[in-house]
Order: sequence, then C-alpha cells, then structure tokens
Amino acid sequence: MVRISLRLGLIAFLLVAGLLISAPYAHADTFLLTSDHCTGGCGNPPFGTVNVNQNGTTVDVVVTLSQGYSFVKTGAGDMQAFKFNGVGVVLADISVDPHIPALLAGTGAFNGNGTGNFTFGISCPSCGGGASDAFSAPISFHVANATVSDLTQGNNLGNTFVADVIAPNGNTGVVDATTPIPTPEPTTLTLLGVGLFGAGIALRKRAQ
Repeated sequence: MVRISLRLGLIAFLLVAGLLISAPYAHADTFLLTSDHCTGGCGNPPFGTVNVNQNGTTVDVVVTLSQGYSFVKTGAGDMQAFKFNGVGVVLADISVDPHIPALLAGTGAFNGNGTGNFTFGISCPSCGGGASDAFSAPISFHVANATVSDLTQGNNLGNTFVADVIAPNGNTGVVDATTPIPTPEPTTLTLLGVGLFGAGIALRKRAQ
C-alpha cells in the first residue's frame, strides 16, 4: 500500500509540475502619463495611467485619466484622443470597446506637438474640436496577435504613449508616458515551487 501511495503521489507531483511549466507567463505594465506639453501647463502629474496587459495572444490596453482631466480633440494630438505604436500591428488587429461617445481606431503619420512619430490613434469621430465634447471615461481597446513588448517600445523621441487632454485649470495639450512601472506577476518558477510543496504534502500523507 505504501508503494502504491508513493507512486500515486509521484504521478500527482508530475502532473502538477507539467501543468505549471506549460503555464503562460502573464505580462502586465502600467505607464504613468507624466510629461506635460500643455500650453501653460496641465498641473501636477501624473495625469493618468496606461495599463497594458497580455491576455493570451491579445494585448488589452486601458487608458484612465486622473480625476478632473478629460480627453479632447485638438491639432496638438493630431485629432486623436490617444496615440501609440505597434510592432507588426495592423489596423485590423485593433478593436475598441463600446464607449460613450463612440471611439474609433485609426492609422496615419501622427507627430503633433513635438512628441515624436506615432502610427496608431484612438479618436472620437463625432466629437467637436477642442474641448467642446471632452470626455473622461477610460479608453479601452485590444490588439490581437501582439505582445506587450510590441506596444511599449519608445518612438523616435523615446515616448511610448500620448493622450490629448484638458486639465482642471482649463489648459489643453498632450501628455505622454515613457517608462513603465512593472506590475509584479507570479513567474512559472514561483508557481512551480508552490506546486511542488503541495504535491510533497500530498505524497507524505499518502505514505503515512
């Protein structure tokens, strides 16, 4: 009986180890919008966050502005509420979540207000210019067949993301993010260690 229990414990251990080794590594980064290009200044940063999360073969992106800030539509931001780049990304890969007002992903040569070159943007086609139709609800979109690294490489000036905003003080302009604050994720080795510990306890109990 002891040998059978040991064998069962070893099988359980191997199954747990195999599942954990094959588990995908989850990668998520948070960027702070801190660089201020607003005319007259947009106040005290951070002006918002950009959360970038790997979800299988898709990258989920959520752009949230700080309290009192809103997205606007100006030439400084190339008429885009939010701008980004993507290595190996095409427009068909990008899907924007339902939003009020409705938002649309687009592509072009975006380089307004000295923040460098960007290829993709999220805009509000129905919004009026300036702050006439400013909105503060977070922007959420997804990029298929991509990795976090594909979306977080700095552009020709080292900027990663740009948002066109109006501040509580009434000033407008673009703010950008460059350096991420890594979000700790459990690695495969950490999970494997937990699995080994649990399997070891199960094996000892079976052997008693």
